[in-house]
Formats: sequence, C-alpha cells, structure tokens
Amino acid sequence: MKKIMRHRQQGITFIGILVILALVGVIAYAGIRLVPVYLTYMQVVRTMDATAQELKDTPDPGAIRRSLERHWAIEDISAVSYKDIEITKDDSGVTMHLAYDEPVPYIANVSLSVHFEKTVKVQ
Repeated sequence: MKKIMRHRQQGITFIGILVILALVGVIAYAGIRLVPVYLTYMQVVRTMDATAQELKDTPDPGAIRRSLERHWAIEDISAVSYKDIEITKDDSGVTMHLAYDEPVPYIANVSLSVHFEKTVKVQ
C-alpha cells in the first residue's frame, strides 16, 4: 500500500506547471514594460549629474537651466521636461530637485505607476 502512494506522488502536474509559468510570465511582462521607464530615469539622473559637474564652480540657477535644456536636447528625453526640475539656491549652494510619476500601460485598462525622485546638489 505505501509503495503505491509514493508512486502516485512523484513530480508536479501539468496544471501546476501552467500555473507557475503563468505567474512567471505576468512578472516578466511587468519587468519588460518597466525597463524603458527606468532607462529614461537613468538618462535624467545622468543629465542632472553632468550639469552639476559642469557648473560646480559657478552654480548660477540661470546657467544650470540653460545647461539642462542643452543636455535634454542632446539626450532626447521626452518623458519629463527640464522645466519640471526645481532649482533652489540657499546658503550652502544650489540644489536641483525632480519628482515625477510615470504611468506604464500594462494589460487592458490596468497600468503600473512608478514614482521617481532625485535631488542633486551643485557644489
């Protein structure tokens, strides 16, 4: 009797494999949809860092804005505008801050929403 029970309980069923593959597929598809959004965010961060490095000796808010505009045109960033970056000047220097949400269409009327926030100090 025990031998028969062990023989029946070997491995996973076909339906079990389908369920696991469906879950992996849903997660992989979400990852595929999110990769371009994160690549754009990395471009934005790289642009903000490059601007901070260029103007670290003379942190003028106007010059920072012009440099951001030039970098935005070169990198061809369209998800967010360089005008959305808040440039504030205080006693310790100039700070660039950007916060934005990026909705990503997923399946039918379901979307994924990603929040990005980056602050760069120009010194």
